[in-house]
Amino acid sequence: MKGPSSAARIVRSTLKFCRRYPLGAIGAVMALVLLGMAIFPALFTPMASQDPLKQALGARLEGPSWSHWFGTDELGRDLYARIVYGARTSITIGFGVVLLSQGLAVVIGTVSGYFGGWLDSLLQRIIDVGIAIPGLVFIILVVVTLSPRMPSVLFLSGDMVALILSLSILIASSASRTVRGVALSLRTEQYVEAASALGASHTRIMRKHIVPNLFSVVIVSATILVGSAVLIESALSFLGYGVQPPTPSWGRMLNDARRNLTYAPHMAIFPGLVIFMTVYSFNMLGDALRDKLDPRLRGAN
Repeated sequence: MKGPSSAARIVRSTLKFCRRYPLGAIGAVMALVLLGMAIFPALFTPMASQDPLKQALGARLEGPSWSHWFGTDELGRDLYARIVYGARTSITIGFGVVLLSQGLAVVIGTVSGYFGGWLDSLLQRIIDVGIAIPGLVFIILVVVTLSPRMPSVLFLSGDMVALILSLSILIASSASRTVRGVALSLRTEQYVEAASALGASHTRIMRKHIVPNLFSVVIVSATILVGSAVLIESALSFLGYGVQPPTPSWGRMLNDARRNLTYAPHMAIFPGLVIFMTVYSFNMLGDALRDKLDPRLRGAN
């Protein structure tokens, strides 16, 4: 008798996850919508007037209406379209930062925790220096210095590349500490000692036995860090050091709203709500994944 198909198992696992972690399920749905907005923004802006760069000075500072769902800004641009296309900027930077920072953290933390000794001490002192540097000052310094010189990579502009590099270095410094702690405990496991006794090289042991067992920690950390990266990018754009115009950015939209907050509060309300929803969704999804993947918490759930 055949067992359930893979599709049925996936559906059953998904339903079980939704029942056990309802907030995590809500966060996952919201995260999928945001990803859809970032990848296929045209699908979310069906109306001809919803062009994020189209100016209409005769319709400036209008409130929400059928033709402009979230109203317009001081140049008459459709605020809903700018929020949708701004998702591409924020989500791209968020995922780029997480992929690069977690990759660096896994390499540094695994090497440091596995070998120990003088190499561990050297790497950790370098990490201490990185953590001691004021984060905002470091990011602004790197962005201001590198943005004019940084070439575009694929669809990423030079200022986006500079932002991703600076945030990745900053986040990798602290994230590598978590990876190192797990690697320290894994290197004393019996299967690692057995592989070493059988003559396996250090590279093979780390690749086959250490790194795969770090995935649950890395996935949870990465999910939560997406929201943090989006929040930091929005803050930098608000201060004028993020993605430069005319590229839509949620933080810069909040900056633009300051001058018209009394007359057009919708300019601040809608971008602020989207930033809140983005950070909330990824944090709730990360918490649910932590509870599901961490063996110490499974019994409590």
